[in-house]
Amino acid sequence: MSFPALVEPADALTVDEVRRYSRHLIIPDVGMTGQKRLKNAKVLVIGAGGLGSPALMYLAAAGVGTLGIVEFDEVDESNLQRQIIHGQSDVGRPKAVSAQESVAEVNPLVNVVVHAERLDNDNVYEIFEGYDLIVDGTDNFATRYLVNDAAYFLGIPYVWGSIYRFDGQASLFAPKQVEGAPCYRCLYPEPPPPGMVPSCAEGGVLGVLCASIGSIQVNEAIKALTGIGDPLVGKLMIYDALEMEYRKLKVRKDPNCALCGENPTVTELIDYEYFCGAVSDEAADAAADATISVATLEGMLKEREEGTRDFVLIDVREPNEYEINQIPGSVLIPKGEFLNGNALAQLPSVDSGTQVVLHCKSGVRSAECLAVIKGAGYDDAIHVGGGVVAWVNQIDPSQPAY
Repeated sequence: MSFPALVEPADALTVDEVRRYSRHLIIPDVGMTGQKRLKNAKVLVIGAGGLGSPALMYLAAAGVGTLGIVEFDEVDESNLQRQIIHGQSDVGRPKAVSAQESVAEVNPLVNVVVHAERLDNDNVYEIFEGYDLIVDGTDNFATRYLVNDAAYFLGIPYVWGSIYRFDGQASLFAPKQVEGAPCYRCLYPEPPPPGMVPSCAEGGVLGVLCASIGSIQVNEAIKALTGIGDPLVGKLMIYDALEMEYRKLKVRKDPNCALCGENPTVTELIDYEYFCGAVSDEAADAAADATISVATLEGMLKEREEGTRDFVLIDVREPNEYEINQIPGSVLIPKGEFLNGNALAQLPSVDSGTQVVLHCKSGVRSAECLAVIKGAGYDDAIHVGGGVVAWVNQIDPSQPAY
């Protein structure tokens, strides 16, 4: 699909800018006019994490005049495996500040606007207003749908990217700029059921995959801003890093799309956390009166050692996660075993008097497993809120966090 340049050219480039961007200027498709468009462009990058890191650095290097950064989190040591915009000395610092400093080091000619807050329904319009293009580097479905809907209502195109383990996807959504172009909801009308798709924090991600997808996002941003090439409008780029395979699929506008279809049902921002659901309704019901803290668990483990309490503590994470850290005295039965029913044969019988206590990394997967076994008759089963993360942070900081 043809795509008009999003930005008018700036009046001129300075001598320093001509020197800095000379390798762009000698490309006929970019040239002086294209570089002036980049100078005049305002791009908002959501997230300064895995995708946001390479995106921000390459957008800055390319000469995008104004870069906005939306980021509320702080740098953690586990980020450094892939979030290359941050360094060891940034651990514990706000990501937005760290990213701003790195961008200034890459290109001091770029104006950086920091939005050091979590994106939500209350601030999204105010933050998005005035930008020509959005680069979405978020890692959760609720924010992705929020970005899609808000960008659509404001008429701002955006480049989307997603990563998980060895797999990545990218596309450019511009339904208001290109007739017949789809939006994110045309591709994914509904989020996956809660718990079905692990986050990168649960399933992992190959660090260099972030650079691969992030650079595709920047490539599409530059094309859209300058009006060159064939952008990924109506197309989905899929990358398999393990097999080193790229595929490009067509994505058509859905006439029944809830947002951009012929009879839209989403006409304003909605409750995206509820729409995507952190956990299923069944899991939330199961955990409502059956969640304990890690401090309570610590006391229970001492009572079990003393022989005054009988329970089995089950870790429902994956084996590779279990190798990183464990709550002492736990046994491993991965979540998949609960979902396919095989775990029931490994539990004490319902009438044995031995209580079942479940935990995972943060409490989401264990809540889903809790719903399964309560449905099988384990009425006194409980799970640990906060999981291993809370255990390491509050009880045993000697173990590695992840």
